Amino acid sequence: MAKGKTQKPGQTAEVRAKSREKLRFLAEMEPKKMITYPLVVFIVALLLLAVHFPPPLGIDLKGGVVVTGEGISANPDQLEKELSGKLGLEVHVESFTSVSGSKGIRVYAPAGTDPQKIIDILKEKYPNADFTHSEVQPTFGEMAKKQGMRAIIFAFIAMAVVVFLFFRNPVSSLAIIFSALSDMTIAVAVMGIFRIQLTTATIAALLMLIGYTVDSNILLTTKLTKRKEDTIEEAYLSAVSTGFTMSTTTLGALLMLWIISTSPVLDNIAAVLIFGLLADFMNTWIFNAGVLRWYLSRGGLNYEQEAQEDTPELESPSANPLPHRFDWLTLCKGAHIRNRHFGRCRAHRAD
Repeated sequence: MAKGKTQKPGQTAEVRAKSREKLRFLAEMEPKKMITYPLVVFIVALLLLAVHFPPPLGIDLKGGVVVTGEGISANPDQLEKELSGKLGLEVHVESFTSVSGSKGIRVYAPAGTDPQKIIDILKEKYPNADFTHSEVQPTFGEMAKKQGMRAIIFAFIAMAVVVFLFFRNPVSSLAIIFSALSDMTIAVAVMGIFRIQLTTATIAALLMLIGYTVDSNILLTTKLTKRKEDTIEEAYLSAVSTGFTMSTTTLGALLMLWIISTSPVLDNIAAVLIFGLLADFMNTWIFNAGVLRWYLSRGGLNYEQEAQEDTPELESPSANPLPHRFDWLTLCKGAHIRNRHFGRCRAHRAD
């Protein structure tokens, strides 16, 4: 039996080095430019959001009637014009393909529309099709919309609190929070441009987007503020190579879902997450990285790293001719550096 080829450690290191070199242009970019470009995109997204806000609401958020016809193969745009003309009101028609492979259509009409009228018109043209209908009252739709918006707000606040408690640094924490806000703003703005409906499914996608974007930002911030590499640039390259791998694998999975899926709900979820993750590439690895590089280059080190850099290494017991004795002056100096905010060290013992 033939054995599979395995990469040697040297080959793996070479592959990583090549991938880092491809991303080195980001590490060499000026921090001011890294901050400016994403801010311009965020402002443009706000302007687009002002024009297209709110995105078109789905039936489950505004109420309405849904008529489903199975066994129908038709042009949705043409059927939509025909139904709107006969009913005297605006309807929306979309086609779908079931798991078994049979085709069908869904007709969305405003609340208060008689679904039987739509079924009668469709039966004249497609007598062998099977029809079902459902209805969502506007009051229930309004309740679902308020609960969805409340869930997004509370999730965002909870994320911000956790980030502040974890880093305890206003600059790095605010950079993460702004990146998550910008990702959601850009995703909602693109939803308005492409007329992607805001439904309970897309609200769930926006909630997932908060988790996805914060993960990459925490990875970057932790790598830079608690770095083990010699320079900020090397720490950034280490983080961005890992982060790009994480994000591209997620984007690949979502792209395949969008291509293969025949469900409009799954298509909308995948589209929102794809737009948000593409925005996260910019906001995390350019904007947030620019803020952190600017901050750290001006001496904004976190407490743990500062203590680690300033604390002298104690001699190991094996190097001490008297293992039972301690160098109290060295120990005192280290204790003073680690506890500089809690008072001066007053230990003066020599043995």
